[in-house]
Amino acid sequence: MSEYVVLIVGDADRWWTTMTEQERKDGYAEYGRFAQQVTERGHRIVGGAELQPSSTVRTVQPGGAAVTDGPYAESTEQVGGYFHIETDDLDDLLECCRIIAALGDAVQVVPTVVPDARPS
Repeated sequence: MSEYVVLIVGDADRWWTTMTEQERKDGYAEYGRFAQQVTERGHRIVGGAELQPSSTVRTVQPGGAAVTDGPYAESTEQVGGYFHIETDDLDDLLECCRIIAALGDAVQVVPTVVPDARPS
């Protein structure tokens, strides 16, 4: 099986600052539907989480000399959550990801590097 990280990319703070309680509830229900569809269609969720708001982020700058509050200033989108998924059917996984994308955030599906495939 191949492994992928499904990244939810968008304005993560939008969920708490502009959405009504009902809109958040409905949105979370769609994430539940996504997880159910992934499982029912033979994919396996092996991890994942919703991430805290961007105001809690700390960034270690290139070179490691400085640590700053928040993400890079020029970033308008942040990773708001992720799923770690094993599957043999990437095309079907992408179809499942349309459930999340319909909520208004981008979804990136990134293959992971298999440990034995790393160059020595």
